Amino acid sequence: MEEGEAANDTPVAAAIGDHRTSSDLTIYRDRRISTHGKPLTAKVIPAEAAQSRPYRPTSDHPDASRANRRRPFFRQGLHEISTKHETRLVALCGEYVCSTGHVTKIWDIRDGNLVMTLPHQEPVRITSVAFRSSRNPEDVGRWLWLGTNHGEIQEIDVLKQEVAYVKSSAHPRREVVTIHPRAEEMWTLDDEGKLHLWPPDETGSPSLRSGHYGFRVPKGHSFSLVVVDELWVATGKDIRVFRPSSDQGAHFDVLAKPLSQATAGDITSGAVLGPRSEEVYFGHTDGKVSIYARQGYRCLNIVSVSLYKISSLAGVGYHLWAGFNTGMVYVYDTRTDPWTVKKDWRGHESPVTDIVVDRTHVPRLDPLRVVSLGIDSFVRLWDGLLQEDWLESEMHSRHADYCTFRNISALVTTWNAGASVPNSLQRSGAEDTFFEELARHNDAPDVLVFGFQELVDLEDTKLTAKNLFRSSKRKETPNHEQISAQYRAWRDYLTRMVREYLPSESYYLLHTATMVGLFTCVFAKTCQSESVRDVQSADVKCGMAGLYGNKGALVVRFAVDDSSLCFVNCHLAAGQSHTTHRNNDVAVILESPELPPERDPARRIDLYVGGGDGTMILDHEICILNGDLNYRIDTMGRDTVINAIRANNLAKPLERDQLLLARRRNPGFRLRTFNEAPITFAPTYKYDVGTDTYDTSEKKRAPAWCDRLLYRGFDRIEQLHYRRHEVRVSDHRPVSGRFRIQVKKISPKQRAPFQWAAIFHKEDINFTNGHHDLVWYDSGEKTTKHKLPCKVTCSHCRSPIMDEGRNMILLFPSLLKFKGSGEDIKKFAPSCHMFYGQRMLDIPDGKPKWTGLNEKSDLIEDSPPGKVKELKRKREEDSKTKD
Repeated sequence: MEEGEAANDTPVAAAIGDHRTSSDLTIYRDRRISTHGKPLTAKVIPAEAAQSRPYRPTSDHPDASRANRRRPFFRQGLHEISTKHETRLVALCGEYVCSTGHVTKIWDIRDGNLVMTLPHQEPVRITSVAFRSSRNPEDVGRWLWLGTNHGEIQEIDVLKQEVAYVKSSAHPRREVVTIHPRAEEMWTLDDEGKLHLWPPDETGSPSLRSGHYGFRVPKGHSFSLVVVDELWVATGKDIRVFRPSSDQGAHFDVLAKPLSQATAGDITSGAVLGPRSEEVYFGHTDGKVSIYARQGYRCLNIVSVSLYKISSLAGVGYHLWAGFNTGMVYVYDTRTDPWTVKKDWRGHESPVTDIVVDRTHVPRLDPLRVVSLGIDSFVRLWDGLLQEDWLESEMHSRHADYCTFRNISALVTTWNAGASVPNSLQRSGAEDTFFEELARHNDAPDVLVFGFQELVDLEDTKLTAKNLFRSSKRKETPNHEQISAQYRAWRDYLTRMVREYLPSESYYLLHTATMVGLFTCVFAKTCQSESVRDVQSADVKCGMAGLYGNKGALVVRFAVDDSSLCFVNCHLAAGQSHTTHRNNDVAVILESPELPPERDPARRIDLYVGGGDGTMILDHEICILNGDLNYRIDTMGRDTVINAIRANNLAKPLERDQLLLARRRNPGFRLRTFNEAPITFAPTYKYDVGTDTYDTSEKKRAPAWCDRLLYRGFDRIEQLHYRRHEVRVSDHRPVSGRFRIQVKKISPKQRAPFQWAAIFHKEDINFTNGHHDLVWYDSGEKTTKHKLPCKVTCSHCRSPIMDEGRNMILLFPSLLKFKGSGEDIKKFAPSCHMFYGQRMLDIPDGKPKWTGLNEKSDLIEDSPPGKVKELKRKREEDSKTKD
């Protein structure tokens, strides 16, 4: 009997399911069917109660300013698997990973060996997959269930590499859309909405050979997940919660009405976060994540993390992993407000179809693996604990322990010169006021950066085209020589101006870079020359689909002491309506790996941030971006903008500034990770050349703040001023900013890892909380049992604390943070040094220094003379006694 055939008051106890075996028993139950003559009354939560408190909308998108872009591969072992066939589903359990579609393959991820291949003949294809749950730990990962588009379920014995059993009528003539392991049960759901619960048999494992309990949920399944003992099912925007159980008296429906959020798109994915699964997260087609409380089922928040479709979600602790249809994978820390982007990297060259976490992971014994599957049919394995990032973060957080810091200053000027030449400034008399003003407001900065745009006439199509299409292998044409002459003229002119208006300091030309109208010229104080090194530059072309450099950026980077500085001179796409084009230009510029990489891992972690190797702009500690960014003012006419400027009401047009709007509204806008000082000056574009009048040409463009300065620097950069200058030889006004930058210098001796370890007798150490919050690991037997000797770590952050022996412990004081007075620290002060001959660095502290174990070896180096004499006398006496 099908569920829908029963009347509301018809007693139904059981019906035969699969007629192939008489032992198969199916018990159907839903809210429309009564059991044993008594109505099934579902204990439901009213929709009003479930959503009594509205969600807290947020305008704060996740903070990506400290995101790490390093791919979280494990240092050793398998990184990726090419399935070599069209793959849409993936499952992970312990040491096995399975990919399936028209072909099922199982790999041992410890060595990458293919364990089993199972082809499926047309028209059969696999539509769902899961490793079977089991009470016996030895069976974890052994049994695999495959659901097909014809309603059958196949059970695979991975160890024997064979199909152990086929349940051909598990879901007759329906597509099995998902399979969920849950405790010692398996839940299967088909496209008609029939949900089957497969209970454990006498062995404690669910079996296809035994009966199953049947339920019905609405059709149209788009996603579902198990949350403790509940099944959360999404259809479009709606979420329904059910509680399947083999207990006849249990209530199936949890909510009277579905949960739904009108401001979010259709649901595509979900995950559970927190140690007690207290919050449920859902990904949506419009890049939003909705969060529900499991207690009360109310929506806690909706966070806009992207403009792109979220294709998959997974939870690791409080970290939310998200895969996108762009191929990118993000990891968000959901404990911060706003969320913090811990990582973002390109996981696949095509959309990510799934992200799966190994739920059988044994903490502190096995690595926590996360796998992602892309439409490119690659399965990639990631470190779920992000251990490399943790180590890098720890190193950076301890900079104060092994670095010294000093401040330098930088003056950055940006100007779209409109094909002006130095003589234009001289004829207009503007050079006196311009450079005098720069010098007057800036006390001899350590670094001077001039970023020009349109030093050649980009509207001269003949000249520009010849330069654009000129092959680098051909001889320089007269046109190119003319352009090069303009760059040289500006270089020489700026050199002369620096010497003339900053005579109290000596400067040298550090670097120049050019690209079709873009020109960057960098000067540095001569006294800084020994601190500045590794000067590199690159260009990023954005014009004509990235082939040509009429639009794009010049990138100049160098190191000062042990800090990396990067200066970016941009010219983005023009046009009032081309905001998206400009946003895309920014993304191309910031994500292009054009600079030479740092090959030395140690040097890389010293100079760069975010897991970068120095090839990208955001890898650098300090970034300053300048240029004609061409962002305009939206939905305000020219006259309205001019009237606001005249009334000194800059706030009104700034509310509609395209760049500021993108920073507020677009979570994927790459300049959100930059800062900009408050704008207190009038728009710098577009003027009638030679006047203070905004554009009166036929186009009558509205004024805009096209010329900008933005920066980022992890709290080590501060902008001191932000102003425009009145130079009228172009239709743009120059803009300048002065910055205070903190640079670091690393002391290798102070940074030496674990400079010393302290050895104590066990009776001298007392842990006030006993063994709580500690974890042991015996590397010999690879077990977490407390068997001596063993390693002891923190159960929360997994930091190493000590090596515990039978009588002694080896403690690492450099990992301890002391509270209170300095007396606590003194307790860990060394009384002597052992094995001093094998030291990494000298420690001239006058303490006894033994070649091996104390009292059983010799004193060396600067050991106290009295101690040396005493040891010598004692050993002579011992020798006489033996004689």
